[in-house]
Amino acid sequence: MTVNAIREFLGTYFEVLQTQDLGLFDQVFHPGCVLYSQQDGATVVRPLPECRRMVEGRHSPQSGGFPRNDEILMVDVLSPDMALAKVRLRLFDSIMVDYLNLMRVDGQWRVVAKHFHRDSRAVVG
Repeated sequence: MTVNAIREFLGTYFEVLQTQDLGLFDQVFHPGCVLYSQQDGATVVRPLPECRRMVEGRHSPQSGGFPRNDEILMVDVLSPDMALAKVRLRLFDSIMVDYLNLMRVDGQWRVVAKHFHRDSRAVVG
């Protein structure tokens, strides 16, 4: 049951990234969430408000006509209220791999921390 609920939640996560619907964004990410990556040899740490401003200020992949390609690679349930998910998705012209630390807060799954990596450029065609 928990894995099914997490898979459903991840469907909403993918929808947020494709549409950049800020109402859904606020339901998916915990307000204290921090996003981490390594870019050009530098560690990038983005608190959620900074990430939200970036999303708010750009067009969505959906509105730009970018094809959607997302998949759940792994779900590891730590407890009934905590899990780790690994996903791969196309975001604009990039293939991204995300590790999502999930917690159920007030009965709802939320991303509480995210590690993301640009795996490759998307193949056009």
